[in-house]
Amino acid sequence: MNPRETYHIEVLASEDEAGARGEDPVSQRISVRTYTVEAAKERALTLFARARAPQRSGAPAEAVRVIDGAGTEVFRWSRFDEPA
Repeated sequence: MNPRETYHIEVLASEDEAGARGEDPVSQRISVRTYTVEAAKERALTLFARARAPQRSGAPAEAVRVIDGAGTEVFRWSRFDEPA
């Protein structure tokens, strides 16, 4: 069995909008411990879908990324990657 690893999931707002407001483009950040990066990707996509919901306040989410414990980005998904 593989050991669990910590992944950091960041939901990102548009850098232009966040910068205009003087805000950090990271609108939400969570850490998850899981055995596979696939499970972290699924969790990231769920968070991204919630962040894109119309009732969400603040800048709309532009992307989500998963960063492993070593600080390497292992997954990224943006609103442009969503099927039409």
